[in-house]
Amino acid sequence: MTTTADTFTTPVHERYFEDYETGSVHSYGSITVTEEDILDFGRRFDTQSIHTDPEAAAEGPFEGLIASGWHTTAVMMRLYAEHYLSKVASLASPGIDELRWLRPVRPGDSLSIRATVVGARPSRSKPDRGMVHTDVAVLNQRDETVMTLTIMNMLRRRP
Repeated sequence: MTTTADTFTTPVHERYFEDYETGSVHSYGSITVTEEDILDFGRRFDTQSIHTDPEAAAEGPFEGLIASGWHTTAVMMRLYAEHYLSKVASLASPGIDELRWLRPVRPGDSLSIRATVVGARPSRSKPDRGMVHTDVAVLNQRDETVMTLTIMNMLRRRP
């Protein structure tokens, strides 16, 4: 199921730097995380028992299996890349700031994102592009924030 509260007037396949207006808020979701997803990701990329062994996780600090924070980040990226980030103007990202995992993600949780444009400035040295700063909150089905971060993206300006 995908819900959208998107205030962009330009579709993602036609979106350029100028379409990312400071203060605008865009919501997309959701992706449901299954126990199988958590175990597979954990066994491949984050082998801590809280992500790989339901029995051991039940005795651990979260009293059950939880998704790796990196798994949560990957789910966020899927929603961000599919719905928010321009398909025609995205050049690269120099990085992220302030990544925080605030609540555990458990089997059956459905995640969505809320992206708020907090800054957009044209490049001084390369006038064909600009930098967009976006605060992203990842929310579960109870509208609880499970993760936050600020993403920077270089985007082409409209030709």
